[in-house]
Amino acid sequence: MSAEAADRVAAVGNSRPSTPLQTSWFEFLLDGSLLEKHLQKSNPDPAPVQLIIQFLEQASKPSVNEQNQVQPPVDNRRNRTLKLLALKVAAHMRWDLDVLEKGLTIPVLNMLLNELLCVSKVPPGVKHVDLDLSTLPPTTAMAVIIYNRWAIRTIVLSSFPEKQTKPGPHQMNMLNIVQQEKEMTENILSVLKEQASDSISVLEGALRLKKDFYIHTLRTLDLLAADAAANGETESSTAGLRITADELHCQVHYDLGGIFFQQGCTDQPAYEKAREHFRQTKELLQKLDSTLHVHLDEKRLAGYWNACKALTGAPDPSDSQTTPYDQINSLIRTHNYQALVEAFTKDNITRSLPNHFRRSVLREFLHKVQQGGLDEVCYKLCVCNAVRDALEGEVLSIRFQQLLLKPSKRMVDFMLEVCTRSLEKDRPSETSRRNMANFMKTLCESLEDLSLVFVVSSHKLFMELLKEEERKVLVEQMRKRSATINLSAKPLPSFYDIPASASVNIGQLEQQLILSLEPRRIRQILIELHGMAERPFWRVNSKWEVPPDYINVILGIKDNLTKDLVYILMAKGLHCISIKDFTHARQLFSACLELVTEFSPKLRQVMLNEMLLLEVRAHETMAAEGSRERPPPDLVSRVRGYLEMRIHDLPLRQVVGEECVAFMLNWRENDYLTLQVPQSLVMTNPYIKLGQLLASTCKELPGPKESRRTAKELWEVVVQICSVSVQHKRNSDGRIGLIKHRESTMGILQRNKFITFIKKLREPLVLTTLISLFVRLHSIVRDDIVNEVTAEHLSIWPSSLANIQAVDVEAVAVTVKELVSYALTLNPNNQSWLITQADIYFVTNQYSAALHFYLQAGAVCSDFFTKAVPPDVYTDQVAVLCQFLREVDYMTAFKALQEQNSHDAMDSYYDYIWDVTILEYLTHIHHNAEIKAIGQTELNASNPEEVLQLAAQKRKKKFLQAMAKLYF
Repeated sequence: MSAEAADRVAAVGNSRPSTPLQTSWFEFLLDGSLLEKHLQKSNPDPAPVQLIIQFLEQASKPSVNEQNQVQPPVDNRRNRTLKLLALKVAAHMRWDLDVLEKGLTIPVLNMLLNELLCVSKVPPGVKHVDLDLSTLPPTTAMAVIIYNRWAIRTIVLSSFPEKQTKPGPHQMNMLNIVQQEKEMTENILSVLKEQASDSISVLEGALRLKKDFYIHTLRTLDLLAADAAANGETESSTAGLRITADELHCQVHYDLGGIFFQQGCTDQPAYEKAREHFRQTKELLQKLDSTLHVHLDEKRLAGYWNACKALTGAPDPSDSQTTPYDQINSLIRTHNYQALVEAFTKDNITRSLPNHFRRSVLREFLHKVQQGGLDEVCYKLCVCNAVRDALEGEVLSIRFQQLLLKPSKRMVDFMLEVCTRSLEKDRPSETSRRNMANFMKTLCESLEDLSLVFVVSSHKLFMELLKEEERKVLVEQMRKRSATINLSAKPLPSFYDIPASASVNIGQLEQQLILSLEPRRIRQILIELHGMAERPFWRVNSKWEVPPDYINVILGIKDNLTKDLVYILMAKGLHCISIKDFTHARQLFSACLELVTEFSPKLRQVMLNEMLLLEVRAHETMAAEGSRERPPPDLVSRVRGYLEMRIHDLPLRQVVGEECVAFMLNWRENDYLTLQVPQSLVMTNPYIKLGQLLASTCKELPGPKESRRTAKELWEVVVQICSVSVQHKRNSDGRIGLIKHRESTMGILQRNKFITFIKKLREPLVLTTLISLFVRLHSIVRDDIVNEVTAEHLSIWPSSLANIQAVDVEAVAVTVKELVSYALTLNPNNQSWLITQADIYFVTNQYSAALHFYLQAGAVCSDFFTKAVPPDVYTDQVAVLCQFLREVDYMTAFKALQEQNSHDAMDSYYDYIWDVTILEYLTHIHHNAEIKAIGQTELNASNPEEVLQLAAQKRKKKFLQAMAKLYF
C-alpha cells in the first residue's frame, strides 16, 4: 500500500480489530503444544467450554459414503485426537462440574463424560453398580464417580422450574437443531432417571473407600494417548491429580444430599437421608484446610440445611443457637399458631425475617385454608405482612386488598393492634411514622363501612400520626363517598357489566391504571376514579399518545368516562404494537372497537384501520424473524379494501397506507399493484404510485430495453425526490448564481419519508432494484469514471441527467449508503449487495472497510474460499492480490513491494506468494524470509503445470482465509 493510500486510511479511521485473533479449533490439531499455552492465558479466546463444544462438534460430525448415505462419525486418528483435546480442556478445569454444567448442554456433557469413561478403561458393557471401586485403578474409579455424580446432579437440575439456556454445539448440522437437542436431552434424562438408584449406590460405595483418589490431568491423558495398549494399570493411573478421601467424600455427600432432598417431595423419609448427608458435608468442610478440589455452593448448602431441619424437625446438637427460621418452623410443626402470629408481630419491629420467608409461610397457610380451617391464622399473618410492607414503603399485596373487601370489626381491631405494636420502638424513624400514617389513610379510603372508618379515624395511633388538617380532609372525603354514584347506565352493557371493586386511594388506582393491560380492569379502575374525582384521567401518564389525526374525534366524545377509556385503550394498544406485544394489542383494540361501535361509526372505522395495521405489522414481524408463511387471503383482501377505501371526513393515518403498500410489495402482490389498483389512487397516493412503479419494474426484469418504460418512469420519480428547487439570483458582482433550497422538494415525497418507506421493504428483488437505481444515480452525480460502484441491472437506467444541478449530491450519497446497509441487515450474505457496499467504501477511500466486504463477498460465493472465487471479487491493491488477476499486474506488485513505510503487514504474507517472478523481485530487494519462500520445492518453475496450479490454489485459499480471519 502506498504512503498516500495509508494516509487516507488513517484519515478515515482504522477499522481493523484491536483485539487478538481468535484461535481456530483446527490449529490445536496441527500444534500439539498449543492447547496448554492457550489454556494458561488469563482470558483465552475461545474460552475452555467453547473449545470443548468445538472439539466434540467436529469429532461427532457424520460422514457420507460413496452412495451418498449418511454414516456415523468415523473412528479415525483425527476424531480420537479431537475427543482427547476436549478431555484435556476438562482436565485443565479440574473436572469442575459446576462450571461444566453452566457452559455445556446435557448432550455435550454426556458425550464428554462417556469419552472419559472410555479412555479411563472402564469395562464396557458392565453396569457401574456391579463394579468394585476398591479394585479399580484410581483414575478409572474416579471416572466412574465423576460420571455418576453428574448423573444425579443432572436429575436434580432438570427438576427446577427454570433453567438457563446454554450454548450447545451445532451437531450434525441439522436444520431443526433446537428440537433435536431437546429430544436428545429428554432421552438422556430418561436414562439417567432410570439408573438413579444405581448411581446413588455407586456414590454410597465411594464413601466407604478411605484411600486417596487420582483424577486425570493433561499429562496422564497424554500418557494414555501415547500408550494405546495400556490397560489402566499403567503409571498414568496414579500420576494424576491427587484428591484426598475427605475432599471427595465432602463433594459426594453434598451431591447425594441434593438427590435425596429432591426425592423427599414424594418420599418423606428421603429428607432424613438428605439431612444426614448435608450434616457430613458441613463437618468435612470445617475439617478441610483447603477446598480447592471441592466445588459446592456454601450458601446453597446452608439453605438445604435449614430446609432439612424445618422438614424433619430434628434438633441439631452441633448448632449452638437456634435461628429465627428454626423458631418459626418449630411453631408451625407444633401447631402453636397464636405464638406464630405473635412472632410475626414482633418481627415487624426487629425485621430479622426476610419478607420472602414471611410470604412463603403465608402461602403455606393459604394452601391449608383451601383444605379447610385456619382462616383466622391466615388473615392475621396477611395483616402482619401488610403492616411490614407498609413500614418499608412497599406496595400492599393483592391478598391484603382482597381481605379488605370483606372486613369485620374484629379484623380492623387486630390491624390497629399490629400497627400500634409495630411502632413500639424507643424512637421510631420519621420514615416509619410517615409510612404508617399513609397505611392508616389507605385503610380509611378502602373501608366502605363508615362505622369501620370511624373505628380507624378515632384510634389513638391515627390521632398521633396524622395532623389535624389531614384528618379533617380525609373524613370529609369519606362522607362524600358515602353518597354512592350510580354508574351502571352506560352505552355498552356487555363491556360494563362487571361490578367495581372496593377503592383504594386515587394515587394507587392511577398507578394500577398505568400498569394494567387488561381492558376490563382498565374500565373498572376508571369507574372507581370517576367516582372519586371528575377530571380527565387520560392525562395521568404523559407517555400515553394517540395519533394527532384522531385526537379531535376522541376528545369530542361527550361522556368523560368513555372519552378516557377510548383514549387509554388506543394509547396502550399502540404502545403494545411498538414493543411487539401483539397479543395485548389485539385485546385492547378489540375492546375499544366494541366500545365505539355503539355510538361512533367514524371511530369504528378508525379502529378497524388500526387493527388492520396491527395485523400487517404482526405478520411482517413474523416474516422478519424467519417465518415464510404467506399472509392469509383475508388479510390481503383487507389491505386491498383499505387502499381503495373512500369515506368522507374520515381521519386517515398515512402510515397505514404506507405499510399496506410495503406489505403488498413484500409478498409479491405485483399483479394487484400493476393491473388492479384504481388509477385515481395512483394519482393521489404517493406510496401507491411508488409501489406500482417498483412492482412494474420488477416484473419487467430482465426484459428487453423496449419494455423498460416503467423503469425510466421510476427513475424520474426518484430523481425528483432527490432534487431540490433551484433559484437564480444575481450576486453583488452582477453575476447570476444558483441557490438550492434543501428544505423544499420537487418530488412526490420528501426524501426522509422515502427512506422510511424503503426501510419497511424486505423483498430482495425490490431492494436490488432500488440499490441499482441509486448506484447509477450516484455514479452520474459523482462523475468519477475511474472508481465505479457496481450493482445488478445497471443497464436498465438512463446514463445521464437533464438537470444534474438540481440533484442533491449529498442526499444521493447518504441514501445509497443507508439503503445498502439496511439491505445487508436483512441478508448479510447477499454477494451482490456485499460487493456494492465494498465498492462504496473503496471509492470513499475507506480501504480497510472495503477489504472487509470484498473478502466477505468472496467467502460467501466460495464456501469460505474452499472453492474458486470469481475474479471480479478481488482488488489489485497489494502484491499478493496482484497474483489473482488473469494477467499478473507486476508493475503494481513491484511498486507495492518497494514501499518503505507500509501498513499492510506484508512481512506476514510472504508464504502466500506463489508467482516466481514476484518472489525473485523480492529476493532482489530483501532477503531471509523471501529466500525461504522462493526455495519451496512446489514453486519450482520446472514443475508440471498442474503442480504449480495446485500450489497457487493452496496459497490462494490460505491467504484469503487468513485475511478473512483478520477482517471479519
